[in-house]
Amino acid sequence: MAATMTGKESASERGCKSPLAWSCYLKMSLRRCFSLLLLLLVCSSRCWGDDDHEMEEFLKREHSLTKPYQGVGSSSSSHWELMGDAMVTTDQVRLTPDMQSKQGAVWSRIPCHLRDWELQVHFKIHGQGKKNLNGDGLAVWYTKERMQTGPVFGNKDNFTGLGVFVDTYPNEEKHLEAQKRRYTPRTQRIFPYILAMVGNGSVSYDHERDGRPTELGGCTAVVRNLNHDTFLFVRYVRRRLTIMIDVDGQHEWRDCLDIPGVRLPLGYYFGASAITGDLSDNHDLISMKLYQLTVLRGKEEEEEEEEEITVPSVDNLELLREEPTETRMSGVAIFFTVLFSLLGCILLVVIGLAVYSHWNENSRKRFY
Repeated sequence: MAATMTGKESASERGCKSPLAWSCYLKMSLRRCFSLLLLLLVCSSRCWGDDDHEMEEFLKREHSLTKPYQGVGSSSSSHWELMGDAMVTTDQVRLTPDMQSKQGAVWSRIPCHLRDWELQVHFKIHGQGKKNLNGDGLAVWYTKERMQTGPVFGNKDNFTGLGVFVDTYPNEEKHLEAQKRRYTPRTQRIFPYILAMVGNGSVSYDHERDGRPTELGGCTAVVRNLNHDTFLFVRYVRRRLTIMIDVDGQHEWRDCLDIPGVRLPLGYYFGASAITGDLSDNHDLISMKLYQLTVLRGKEEEEEEEEEITVPSVDNLELLREEPTETRMSGVAIFFTVLFSLLGCILLVVIGLAVYSHWNENSRKRFY
């Protein structure tokens, strides 16, 4: 029996020393690599999917504006109210027509008391004017005040709350030399441009500089005279403001800005407005859909957010404005970059072993 076992072990050892052993090892290594990749992908999908499971959304119809716009602008029972030159058609709420010196708005009559929410805005901007001969843009609001006309895209200046602006005309480019001295080529804007601002009732929007001194961040978005739908996405969760856009006709959200530490009080109103000056455009609002987000919070988080917010503000605002606008990688992008870098290294090692085994086998054949 002992002799038999010894014979089997020596045969196995001889098998491992044969040239075919390298092929066996390579196959096993590749299988392990693919198994590791599959395991990491499954774990990562579960990890990144946890937030989705912890967050549920519910459409709030009383805060949403959708077709057929029943009673909007004509009935006191409607949840929405028109102002200025805004008018309702079968296909949209036209905030301004393509005519000079017009302004219009639509405002919710019901204050919003949701702590976490998500707003999806379907809009369209189009007109006869050529590039840089159109204006001025539209704005989406979550503010304390409502139904007040003014110079900030048809709303009052020194507002209290959040404004998200789709700015289609570069006022600052009137002074190109001043702009070149003030900004580097990397920080100069390309219009149309989407930006966000939080006001506390005493901060003025700088129209001549396109809101640059008070902006939280923004992105370029080609939105005029397109044949496909354009959307704006505003999410406010855990005091974090996220804005994304879908303007390329690909039905995919693209990051615009993501700012933590944004403090917005409850009980403000949603609205949208637009304005034209010497230049004009049709500014159409097709829908505004508000979703309530149900977010699971830990005990510490609940205690931290128990404090009532009375004045809109942004944490570390001075540091935020000192930072140059840069494209930052998301956590998911960083994870997969590291993951595929490691897998690439493993693959290179496996290929190296394969080349070495092939060279070793050829070297042995030369001795026979």
